[in-house]
Amino acid sequence: MTSTDLAPFPWGEVWGQDAAVETLRTAASDPAAMSHAWLITGPPGSGRSTLAYAFAAALVADRPDDESAMRQVLAGTHPDVTSLRTDKVIITIAEARALVERSYFAPSVGRYRVIVVEDADRMVERTSNVLLKALEEPPEQTVWILCAPSEADLLPTIRSRVRSLRLREPDVADVARLITLRTGADEQTAEQAARHAQRHIGMAQRLATDDAARRRRDDTLRSVLGVRGVRDAVDVAGRVIQAATDDAKALTAERDEAERQALLRTVGIAEGQAVPPALRAQVSALEDDQKKRATRSLRDGIDRVLTDLQSMYRDVVMLQFGRGDELINAELRAELTAIASDWPAERTLVVLDQLAETRESLERNVAPLLALESLLVTVTSGRTP
Repeated sequence: MTSTDLAPFPWGEVWGQDAAVETLRTAASDPAAMSHAWLITGPPGSGRSTLAYAFAAALVADRPDDESAMRQVLAGTHPDVTSLRTDKVIITIAEARALVERSYFAPSVGRYRVIVVEDADRMVERTSNVLLKALEEPPEQTVWILCAPSEADLLPTIRSRVRSLRLREPDVADVARLITLRTGADEQTAEQAARHAQRHIGMAQRLATDDAARRRRDDTLRSVLGVRGVRDAVDVAGRVIQAATDDAKALTAERDEAERQALLRTVGIAEGQAVPPALRAQVSALEDDQKKRATRSLRDGIDRVLTDLQSMYRDVVMLQFGRGDELINAELRAELTAIASDWPAERTLVVLDQLAETRESLERNVAPLLALESLLVTVTSGRTP
């Protein structure tokens, strides 16, 4: 493991990002190294949010050994740290305005007031513009921490007002060791999960601990490999969308019900009792938020499938160019070698281009089933529709 595993609290959970940790530890203790706004970028699963909250904890604490305040930050209960996590498709203007309003409050007990935006890439241009003035001229004791996959995901006007910190992408072997340490998974399972997740720590952890998730991934890839015509493409696309829908429901159903019950208890409604007309608006608002979150969860699930398919056809290209020693899907080597022999490399590149186009189309709200059917027609024919 890396030296950050031995770092003092609250940095110990930030894994594999020694240089970034050192930069932020220095900034938290030295005003000369400090900036009023930061952008932490890195690939999904690299630990952007974990690092952001460790930094927030260090900024709020009066002393380096003030673990009580830092634990409050990590638990999400410190009054001087405001965070925005979104499970919905976009961050709304109303949410951005609320953050800006909060940013002008003086810290109540800590050294700084900290605003953390975990999914800054989910702001459309109008929403980003709400933040501009706050980022340009924040109060002296307010610090903004934005997280996004890359600088290109934000407007240039936002990028010009923040200090960027890019996280490194860990190696498969490093992720596998971490998964074994955290979950107790055997080395083979952990290595396979890290490889299939393409070094995304959170996804690797899920694959290592969830047999059903591993089976779904394998079944999806093998189903796509079996597509031989338009009828197969339509059938497999429907099954993939249904599997992604079921997975999204499984991930959100328990949380949705817990939120509903918590709201009903808060307003004094007993279990099984009808919701009075005066309170139906609150329940409807919660249900609307949950529907938006379900939409995001489904879209993320389909995108994960497309990412897995990209990894598979990336492997085909690697084989076609004589690089079979670095396959992500080594378990499918025989099937992928057969495709690599049957197809010219140009056809594989057409499929990869169509995969990228499909991911972009889904972000533009194209119907998922139609997008996936079109993609699989390209897979089976080698031509774009």
